Amino acid sequence: MSKNLVIVESPAKAKTIEGYLGKDYKVLSSYGHVRDLQKGNNAIDVKNGFTPTYEISKDKKELVKLLTKEAKLAEMIYLATDDDREGEAISWHLKEALKLDDTRIKRIVFREITKSAIQNALNSPRTIDDDLVNAQQARRILDRLVGFELSPILWKKIKTGLSAGRVQSVAVRIVVEREREIDKFKAQSFYKIQAVFEVEGGKTLKAELPGRFSTEKEAREFLEKCINADFSIGKLEKKPAKKTPAPPFTTSTLQQEASRKLGFSVSQTMSLAQRLYEAGKISYMRTDSLNLSDDAVKSATAEISSEYGNEFVQTRKFKTKSAGAQEAHEAIRPTNFSSKEAGSDYNEKRLYELIWKRAIASQMADAQIEKTNVSIDISTTNETLSASGEVIKFEGFLKVYIESVDEDDEQESEAKGMLPPLKLGQDLQLNKMTSREGFTRPPARYNEATLVKKLEELGIGRPSTYAPTISTVQKRGYVIKEFREGKERKYVELILEGKKIVRSENTEITGTEKNKLYPSNLAMVVNDFLVEHFPNVTDYNFTAKVEKEFDEIAKGLKQWNQMIEHFYGDFHAKVDEAESLERKDVNTGRELGIDPKTGKKVIVRLGKFGPLVQLGETPEEGDEEGEKPKFASLRKGQFIESITLEDALELFKLPRDIADYEDQKMVAAIGRFGPYIRHEGKFYSIPKEDDPLEINAERAIEIIEEKRKADREKFIKGFDEDAEMQILNGRWGPYIKAGKKNVKIPKDKEPESLTYAECVELAEKTPEKGKRGGAAKGAKAKADTTKTATKAKAKGAAKGGAKKAPAKKK
Repeated sequence: MSKNLVIVESPAKAKTIEGYLGKDYKVLSSYGHVRDLQKGNNAIDVKNGFTPTYEISKDKKELVKLLTKEAKLAEMIYLATDDDREGEAISWHLKEALKLDDTRIKRIVFREITKSAIQNALNSPRTIDDDLVNAQQARRILDRLVGFELSPILWKKIKTGLSAGRVQSVAVRIVVEREREIDKFKAQSFYKIQAVFEVEGGKTLKAELPGRFSTEKEAREFLEKCINADFSIGKLEKKPAKKTPAPPFTTSTLQQEASRKLGFSVSQTMSLAQRLYEAGKISYMRTDSLNLSDDAVKSATAEISSEYGNEFVQTRKFKTKSAGAQEAHEAIRPTNFSSKEAGSDYNEKRLYELIWKRAIASQMADAQIEKTNVSIDISTTNETLSASGEVIKFEGFLKVYIESVDEDDEQESEAKGMLPPLKLGQDLQLNKMTSREGFTRPPARYNEATLVKKLEELGIGRPSTYAPTISTVQKRGYVIKEFREGKERKYVELILEGKKIVRSENTEITGTEKNKLYPSNLAMVVNDFLVEHFPNVTDYNFTAKVEKEFDEIAKGLKQWNQMIEHFYGDFHAKVDEAESLERKDVNTGRELGIDPKTGKKVIVRLGKFGPLVQLGETPEEGDEEGEKPKFASLRKGQFIESITLEDALELFKLPRDIADYEDQKMVAAIGRFGPYIRHEGKFYSIPKEDDPLEINAERAIEIIEEKRKADREKFIKGFDEDAEMQILNGRWGPYIKAGKKNVKIPKDKEPESLTYAECVELAEKTPEKGKRGGAAKGAKAKADTTKTATKAKAKGAAKGGAKKAPAKKK
């Protein structure tokens, strides 16, 4: 029997910590929260100070029994959940659920999982911080109130199954408003002048005219001035400059940089960082602090000095701008700077390298640069061309790391490079001068990381909420992340070469979007309803103010129930007002006009399965002879609020007959899940690069045959005994499909050799989805030793669908 029981949040963390502690300690995992607000409308007693009622989660009951048993056997229980509000709340819930006596519990915290950090935590335990618990409790209760009262309103007034949330609705509003900015944007053309000169030694000098011309005529007039002009160096100045490294990562900057440099989604970044943290490789990954501890700075500078030399060392302390940031915490950094590599797979290694480089660079010397600015005189005009370049005199931190920039921060001009040797008054020989038509760009759409950046700038959400918020708005169907092809655009180019100006018209592809966030029509309708009727819920300043109030509760400066009462009064009154609204008064569509062919009204609106256009009015109830309207789904990128009558009428050309194939019609149409071809009662998805209005017979046959081939390759084996029992090839290899259940095939079994009886047996052993056992089922029987108990619980948690904490806290 171990004298001490340590309870952490995740099994991976338990395994790492177990390696640092002796036989007197037993380390078990709670798998995140063990309690939550009870389900239903009675979880919060609004009339009695918003008193919450908690219950042990269904999938954690067995685990709680096991932890209770182990706690009774131990002399001291250490609650070692994460060092943030959520972690503090988990510790409090454990204390309550396990009915632990205050005299037998100690709260310990650490920001990294290393032997020294764990030992320091054990040497300096504290009690549970009620203020932190109350801050988390206030957030949870407020979010439940908003969700439970708003969602039914949306169901009644707009569409069944909708949801709203205090932070998610603001995130949706940001995406919707950006889309509207883009939609209203009218690109303006302009002309820039660029020149290439020949200089001595066969080298070239590139220069450009500052500013732009608005018309082709103005650009041509400038080029005409330059036909017989002489060019010379009018000004040449060199001056020193420096570049300073970026601070070490916070949660949001890690998400942004991992998106730019590695192409990771926000949730992928947090999942990888979670694993690195639990393996003891990096400090805690949920932080808004830029601070590095003195020990971390010493470790980093020792590594820099050893690897690059003392001249590369320059220690810095970074201050966080965020008012709510906890400076006592640290930025994200390696636990051991001498380890340049860490991680169990390729992506973990890449993320660790990024974290290592950023943290190391933050303590390195400035890069020393020499900037050269050149002004080129033109004999026929007072206007001058300019060129600039820079030479790195001392690399400093650039030897390790260069920060990336977002698309909307990029400069239009090319990156500055080295200039050829030049001197004042030097004559230049014009090789070519070009005036190319360009176009102003609309605001950039958000990707996951830039949306996090925007939320942080507005003071909305905290490090622990960014990833869940981004995931939620996508799961709810409000925001869609996807790649969209660009469109062809014409542009004019004028080239002055050999005293002649040649004009050409060219084409380019513009507007290609990769992994950008688009609002759905549903998002626009719901957003407008919430903005009109619940301004507080979607107001940026108000939502940021609520976050600050949570911070004040965490510091003991405000009572949590008083804060909720202040919010709830006005909010609930708005709910009551919205209840009296008629559904027809809620704007979910609009009339586009009259179809010139039929004389029928054309309406665009939100339907049961998505946005649609309707040709003709719905007959009144009881009118059996009235002509039913026709319907057509909107296409990707079409919005209820901006689609034109002409675009809508185009949609009624679908479904369209393409041609006959194998004596059956091929029909192109758009359905709930996008465009498709129907043939012989089967459906074949039309790829996004094909247009259902234009697809020809040859291409349609190609799509059908490709799908048939894929289906043939997918099928491995079937059984006469049961048509629903099949062995198929899936994304992750062969598996058994038993009706609606997918069943893994053991590694020692050949898929082709499996009999029907073996498939039935394997299927019976596989639990139904969503009906799996508790997190501690396997553990209960094997709790005789720490290792076997931990392994069994991990196995049981996987069976029970328990989520790892703290990556996805419940």
